[in-house]
Parts: sequence; C-alpha cells; structure tokens
Amino acid sequence: MNHFELFELPYQFELDGSSLSSTFRELQRQYHPDNVASQDDKTRLQAVQKASQINDAFQTLKDPVSRAEYMLLLQGIDLKDEQQTMQDPEFLMQQMMLREELESITDSHDDAALFDFGEKAQALYDSLIADVKTALAQSQWQDAAVIVRKLKFAVKLRQEVERVEDQLMG
Repeated sequence: MNHFELFELPYQFELDGSSLSSTFRELQRQYHPDNVASQDDKTRLQAVQKASQINDAFQTLKDPVSRAEYMLLLQGIDLKDEQQTMQDPEFLMQQMMLREELESITDSHDDAALFDFGEKAQALYDSLIADVKTALAQSQWQDAAVIVRKLKFAVKLRQEVERVEDQLMG
C-alpha cells in the first residue's frame, strides 16, 4: 500500500493539508502500539511497524519536495541520494550568483537587503513548486525530476537565508 492509498488521498501533488493531518491523527489513534500492549509479541511488532509506516508516510506527504520525490519514485524515478549532477548550466550560474549575493548581504549585515533576498528566494521556490505541480499533473515524469532537483537547490537557499537571519539577529 503506497502513502496515498494509506491516507486515502488521490495520487496528485496538490493535497488538502487539513485532510492529511486529520487522517494522520485518526490512523495514529487507530494503530497506536499502546492499543495492543497486552497482546503477543507478533501483534505488538506489527503495530509498531504500522505506526512507523504511518509516520513515514505523513512526513513524506506533508512536505512538497518529499511528496514530489515520492510520486516520482512510484513512477520508477528514484531521486533520493542520487549522484546525478545538475545539467542546466544557466540554473547553476543563477544559483552561484544568488549565493554570492547572499554572502555579500551577510558581510554587510544589511537587514533590508536580506529581507528582499528572502523574498527572491521564496519566489524562486514558489515558481518551481508551480512548475513541478504542472509537470506531475501532466505525467511529465522526467521534467518533474529535473524540477525537483532544482527545488532542492531552492530549499537549501531558503535554509541559508534563515541561517543568515538568525546570525544577524543573534
């Protein structure tokens, strides 16, 4: 049973977060290992395994990048821990320029520039999310894989912005 089936959700990128969360809570309640604490070892082990599966599925489906990776995995494209390098030199150049800009902002301690840069990083992420949503909806698996690889860069950039924000405020 895949994660979408487990949560009785349609196989699509766009998910209802509140439905996902409420189903997660219900599944947790239903399959919690404490419910079978007095049963035999096999039953308790199965309950622990089911609870673990539910938690893993929830963590995967609630995060857009993980969800896209999982959808691609179901199509035979495994992006987890892959060693393939990004093949888009224009995108790589853009990433280098963005990192240099962030480094400059960090050195200058310019809060306003950091705020503007954070918005730019968020816009890049939002654009890539929209692109992957479209590619997955149209079953364009290879295109979606390329976009997910780019999304990973955008996620790291957003994390770096948060780190710099913490550094400048702390």
